[in-house]
Amino acid sequence: MKSVRRWTSLLLMAPLLAVAACSSNSKAGDDQPVTLTYAIWDQAQAAAMKQIIKEFHAQHPKIDVQVQVTPWESYWTKLQTSITSGTGPDLFWMTMVYAKYYATGGGTAALDDQIKKSKLDMSAYVPAVTKAYTINGKVYGIPKDVNGFGLCYNKSLFDAAKVKRPDDSWTWNDVVSAAQKLTNKQKGVYGFVAPEADELSWYLTVPQAGGQVISPDGTTSGYDQEATIKGIQFWTDMITKYHVSPSLQQTTDTDPLAMLTSGKVAMRYCGSWEPEEIAAVPYGKANIDVAPLPAGPDGNRNYYSNGLANSMSAKTKHPDQAWEFLQFLGSDRAAEIQAKTGTVIPAYQGHADAYAKAISEFHLQVFVDQLKYAQPFPASTDTAAWRDAATKQFADAWTGKAPVAEVSKRVAETMNQALAKEKK
Repeated sequence: MKSVRRWTSLLLMAPLLAVAACSSNSKAGDDQPVTLTYAIWDQAQAAAMKQIIKEFHAQHPKIDVQVQVTPWESYWTKLQTSITSGTGPDLFWMTMVYAKYYATGGGTAALDDQIKKSKLDMSAYVPAVTKAYTINGKVYGIPKDVNGFGLCYNKSLFDAAKVKRPDDSWTWNDVVSAAQKLTNKQKGVYGFVAPEADELSWYLTVPQAGGQVISPDGTTSGYDQEATIKGIQFWTDMITKYHVSPSLQQTTDTDPLAMLTSGKVAMRYCGSWEPEEIAAVPYGKANIDVAPLPAGPDGNRNYYSNGLANSMSAKTKHPDQAWEFLQFLGSDRAAEIQAKTGTVIPAYQGHADAYAKAISEFHLQVFVDQLKYAQPFPASTDTAAWRDAATKQFADAWTGKAPVAEVSKRVAETMNQALAKEKK
């Protein structure tokens, strides 16, 4: 996941937003047609979202929904600016990372009254995802999906190098050993790719090493812990010690997923939302498969897992119609549509099997099986205040300019200062 700019001004506007929302309510029974806007950031999921909208519109012909797809790099900045100015979307994707920030800042609407009135069964969703969007006792999002992770690998490169394909017995040492055998600089092929991208790198290994990014109570950093440093070191060693991964500059210039689907790297840790994109590339569809996440020290397989929710703007002019659509987005049918496309693992329970069978070329069941090791995603009220800084500072470790331990301690200091401000 990437970063988002802070929007302190919205926090100050919370009371105004609440008043504005109350004063602009529309009734679900109004005869006038209504157009809702729905913001998402993943073009790969747009087709599934449009299918959901089509079925919703058939049941609610007077409610149109327009999808707004904004790339992740600019999604949060655009959302923040539009909500503050009162021109934001009626509904939008929310991540656990920023759920507290938008909820306490007045950007998202509490949904408890609507849930009670509509008798929406919140027990139908994965409990951990529901919990993440329940803030100060109120629900600010209807769970959409949950993330599993695995080791994506190139079958052809493994077979050509006569390296055993990865399986559930693999550990970090197996990854290093295979990466060394698979790296062929003359052919421009690396055995592994180690991006500096927390969710797709050290968030998957820090818990396996027994470390933590943030304390369970969300008040202190764990980056200065020895175990946390060990979990990060796994990634930097691939570049600076073993030389089996492209450099930080190379992964900045070229998407690591594109490196995998073009045969330039043999292994990459990947998320359950990515197989559809991999399958869209003929080479990727023919040559890539998924194995379980390799275990860390002492056989630990834990990792940090995010999960999305659909949230309603506290400033929507059509709260009743928006709630109708939000209910449908959180329905069994919407989950079925998403699962069958292989887009995501729905948070609505009972659809994991459909997801696992969606793209027959890949063993998607791996992602589902990994969910039992999922740990809460690192977040605080103002996650961006310290997460952005961590990403910038760890670049020194990825380029070899400074030892991981030194950078991690710097990151911990910065993070603790940011967390201290949250307490005030």
